[in-house]
Amino acid sequence: MVVIENRPEWVIMDIAIQQIGAINVPVYPTISKHDFAYIFNDSGAKLCFVGKGDLHETITEVQPQVPSLQAVYSFDQVEGHTFWEQIFTEEGIENLENFRQKVQPDDLATLIYTSGTTGQPKGVMLSHNNIVSNVAAITDIVPIQRGDQVLSFLPLCHIFERAASYFYTYLGANVHFVGVNNLGGEDGDLRSVRPHFFTTVPRLLEKVYEKIYNKGLALTGLKKKLFFWALKLSEEFQFDQKPKGLKAIQWAITDSLIFSKWRDALGGRVKGIIVGGAPCPVRIAQVFPAAGIGLREGYGLTETSPGLCFGRYDAYGAKLGTVGMAVNGVDILIDDSDGNYAPGEGEILAKGPNVMMGYYNKPEATAAVMKDIDGETWFCTGDIGTMIEGKGGRLYLRITDRKKELLKTSGGKYVAPAPVENKLKEDFLIEQVMVVGEKRKFVSALILPAEEALKDWCKHHGLEWEGLEQMLQHPDVINKYEKIINGLNENFSHVEQIKRFKVIPDTWEATRSDGTQAELTPTMKLKRRVIREKYQNLIETMYEE
Repeated sequence: MVVIENRPEWVIMDIAIQQIGAINVPVYPTISKHDFAYIFNDSGAKLCFVGKGDLHETITEVQPQVPSLQAVYSFDQVEGHTFWEQIFTEEGIENLENFRQKVQPDDLATLIYTSGTTGQPKGVMLSHNNIVSNVAAITDIVPIQRGDQVLSFLPLCHIFERAASYFYTYLGANVHFVGVNNLGGEDGDLRSVRPHFFTTVPRLLEKVYEKIYNKGLALTGLKKKLFFWALKLSEEFQFDQKPKGLKAIQWAITDSLIFSKWRDALGGRVKGIIVGGAPCPVRIAQVFPAAGIGLREGYGLTETSPGLCFGRYDAYGAKLGTVGMAVNGVDILIDDSDGNYAPGEGEILAKGPNVMMGYYNKPEATAAVMKDIDGETWFCTGDIGTMIEGKGGRLYLRITDRKKELLKTSGGKYVAPAPVENKLKEDFLIEQVMVVGEKRKFVSALILPAEEALKDWCKHHGLEWEGLEQMLQHPDVINKYEKIINGLNENFSHVEQIKRFKVIPDTWEATRSDGTQAELTPTMKLKRRVIREKYQNLIETMYEE
């Protein structure tokens, strides 16, 4: 199924497909025609259901390349398109129970093709039990009750939001399918729905924080001082802290005057937000809970249906800088047997009922991510991490990098780019960043500026805005970014420090209408190879003697 925005029809069709024992193959609407053809052919797709826009025409154009594809149905009543409700028949409804009785927990339920950062997508085979076990494992973790209002705006074709939709249905929550571009503002869905819960990705929260910060910059006098005093105080936040005396009074004042307005901007009654899909900067994971907004990190993969770890909402259930504790029924192992890791670090391995059946039609690829240890099979996540012990012996997982993304300088030193990138993105003037340095003498960075924040900075420093490209050549702006980098370098070891950088007047997108390769995956992860190739000449200039 292919849709641009989440909608009830998607969920209805998904559940209907599973009840008759058929297999749902969700597909991102923004992929290329080549990828559509590849996924349809690899999966042997027979029917396709599409949403609004020109998707119907796109799939119809691809259809001659897919011998198995028999029909294309539209969720919208458009002339010349076959309306999806035509697939329902009285005979089918009468025979539904017969189909349902034949479906077994370990049967294949869905094929989800991972977007990946390189190579062709792989079809992840998930059984009904894979997904249901994961949904059941988090029922005591997420603060949702029957009748609560929840938002759904992340793509349902991704297992993160799809599993969330099952969870909402299971608990009896009221789901509002909304567009990601209409969340904020006075008339946005956050204020109109006033949700109790939703899932999101870090980049959306970063944008929310940037808007909050920029509004703070626009304040004057005492209001501005109070705003930045509150931000400074939030840097002291830790889960389960209990300030006393003067500090308790300071937090109470800050909450009443500043943080309460942040909560109102999110609708005023958010009990929980789970952020996942990509690494979340520690500052983002800290500032929202400091404001009384129940943000927790989650970690998982498509191959694990998806949840492996979540931050909890009970006492000592979460710890900053970690993705929480393993969910019920999941075992986590840190394997340091085949890599150059720091003490206590290693590849994150997982075992549990949520681990996939394998990659469709790719037994070698499946074998490559499974590892036998003492007679037990573990899934190799490809992520590097370490376990952090907390109060009462609780263990929290900290992810330090991707195994395949470690840089090795020409001096033989290993650098994990993700922690450096996440720290740099905490500055409000930095929109995106990618660290480079493989087989180089030192580490450098490609930086995309946060344009709106930079405009505000220029205004407050008496610089007339002449366009992004021109301003990035202004000596004062260049000096500002140098100060940012020099200040943040203090957080890193010598080998991790950014020696040179380029601030680029560009944007990185998950889809490109001009046919060029996108720089981000649909879940907003960096396509490092694509970015390196795009800026190869610029990178070379950073390493010229």
